[in-house]
Amino acid sequence: MKPDSAAERRRFQRFNFEGTVRLYSGSAMWETKLVDVSLKGVLIERPVDWSGKIGGGYRMDLRINNSVIISMGVSIAHIMPHRLGCRWEKIDLDSFAQLKRLIELNLGDPALLNRELSALGS
Repeated sequence: MKPDSAAERRRFQRFNFEGTVRLYSGSAMWETKLVDVSLKGVLIERPVDWSGKIGGGYRMDLRINNSVIISMGVSIAHIMPHRLGCRWEKIDLDSFAQLKRLIELNLGDPALLNRELSALGS
């Protein structure tokens, strides 16, 4: 049986955070705002002068709560008029530990975190 909605298909909980994003291509950098984050991806406001395409690769730095910096390689998963959905492709161990800790604190249940971590492998 197929899930009926994007929310039912989604395996990873999303959390809203106050944050800023720097998105880097080989030749440009855009600053924008973070909308939400999950264990597998990031939703950001679409920069006004950005003109990439789905599947494009970028480096992204997230600054959350004016302190936590998470750096990752991302690909564009979907494009909306005012937002970009990014899937992380590469992330260093320190950044992954920061991301995991943010998710853990917001889930409030270690069993839910373990389920999400298990879903990363599938």
